[in-house]
Order: sequence, then C-alpha cells, then structure tokens
Amino acid sequence: MTSGIRPPQATTLERPALEDAREAIADGIEREAMITVFGRCSVDYDGRASSRLEAGDRHLMLKPDGAALVHTDEGQQPVNWQPPGCEHAVRCEDGALVVESVRSSPDEQLVVSFEAVLQVSTFAGSDPTELSVVGTEEDLRRRILEEPTLLEAGFTPLATERDTPAGAVDIYGEDSAGRSVVVELKRRRVGPDAVSQLRRYVDALERDLHADASVRGILVAPSVTDRADRLLARHGLEFVALEPTE
Repeated sequence: MTSGIRPPQATTLERPALEDAREAIADGIEREAMITVFGRCSVDYDGRASSRLEAGDRHLMLKPDGAALVHTDEGQQPVNWQPPGCEHAVRCEDGALVVESVRSSPDEQLVVSFEAVLQVSTFAGSDPTELSVVGTEEDLRRRILEEPTLLEAGFTPLATERDTPAGAVDIYGEDSAGRSVVVELKRRRVGPDAVSQLRRYVDALERDLHADASVRGILVAPSVTDRADRLLARHGLEFVALEPTE
C-alpha cells in the first residue's frame, strides 16, 4: 500500500558546465521540484516598471507554484521576485545560462542571466501540512476572556477591540471597584513602545469618558524590558506576565 506522498529527492551539481546546469534546471521544472541556483548573475525585470541588477553573486530560487526569488547575502527580503503563478523556463544563450520567470496578467518578466554557476540543487518532495501558528495575541485574548482571574480577581471583560481616538483597545473591562480597565496584549517580550501605546489608549479613553473617570492600564505579555518596567511605573500603568498558551 502506498500513501500517495512522493518520497523526497534531492540532487546537487557543484560548478557544473552551463549546459549541465540547464539540463538539471529543466528537469527540475519538469518534475515540479524546488530549484536553487547560486552563481554570478545579472537580473532584469520588466513589467509594472523596469529594473536591472548588474553582475553579482546571488541565489535564485524557483518554486513549483511559479514563485521566483533572487537573494543576495544580506537581509531577509529578496532583491527581486515574481509571485506564484509564473512560468519558469531555462536556456543557454551567448555564453550564459538564462532563467526566465514570466506571468501574463499582469505582463511581467524576470530574467536572471548567469555567467558562472557554482551550484544547482533540485528538491522534490511533498508538504501537505499547513502552518499552524501558536502563541498569538488572539491566544492571549481567549485565555483572559475564558478565565478573567488570570488578569486579576474581580476583573470583568466588557468588550474587545473597543474603539478609541487612539485606536482599538484589545480588551476593555472593569475591575472589582467598577473602574474602567484598558488591557493591551503582546505575545512576546516588549519594550517602551508597548508602554507608550497603552498610555495613549488610557489617555484617549479618559478623554472619551466623563471628566472624573478613573482608567487603569494593564499591559499583558510574557515579559518586559527593564526600561519598559520603569516607564510603566512612571505613568502609573501595570503589568501582568502571561504567556499566550499554557
């Protein structure tokens, strides 16, 4: 019995001749593999605008869904790219290995011309799972709404995403003494920016309510920096340490 999942396959050529690199890339495109090429190349884009990158050492990735990404050795974003839905093609021309990624709507073309190829790799496999994100601010919100005492005894949530002139408050509620409480949620360790954001919400809500309203501000996150802790104390704001998930 077979599961229907393709066994993973990987092939790599180091310092291949341009024709060998072309054959490997063409085979990868035909097999719907993920393909990476590293070498010295220039990059031309023509579509909604036009651009050109002169020769440099770069990494090209072609994905079977039609996406193409060109990376340098700096930063996390590609210096040029094409979205899913493109058609990939490869040829040798005038002493260069030319890889094209083209889509028709809108009309765009990315052309990467390698004068030298140091490595070509193709990876064929399957990944049927979807990304499952855990530890989000929504997880924090759900924990507090389901168990308000995690924030403090006597806290009563009244609304989520309550609008204020400074933006939407994550959770709005009342404490055991009937005072309004603004709760700002962060899923990871935070610094002064989060404190400033909470203070803006508290100030906006105080202006929005009657003149003698007392509004508390509580920042909820796994942890805060020392500077953020000092800023909380300076502005009379509070902090509750809470992880998004148990």
